[in-house]
Amino acid sequence: MAFENEQAAKAYWKANVRLMLTLLVVWFVASFGLGILLAEPLNVIRIGGVKLGFWFAQQGSIYIFVALIFVYVWQMNELDKKFGVREE
Repeated sequence: MAFENEQAAKAYWKANVRLMLTLLVVWFVASFGLGILLAEPLNVIRIGGVKLGFWFAQQGSIYIFVALIFVYVWQMNELDKKFGVREE
């Protein structure tokens, strides 16, 4: 990757780290928060006959993780375009 200057490289890395931390927080809240900490209150809600807290613990956090992978790819492509380092 060729950046215009060191400042652009640092800005790119800062934006990349911010994106990763944001997505990790979302994943943590979904898996640990909804699947463990809030499982009992969420179990009052049923979707398709399954308790919502149980669903988040067993399936929901996995689906959210996969969705976050796609969000990361999309956002990184946008970031690459912004900084002119897009792969071709």
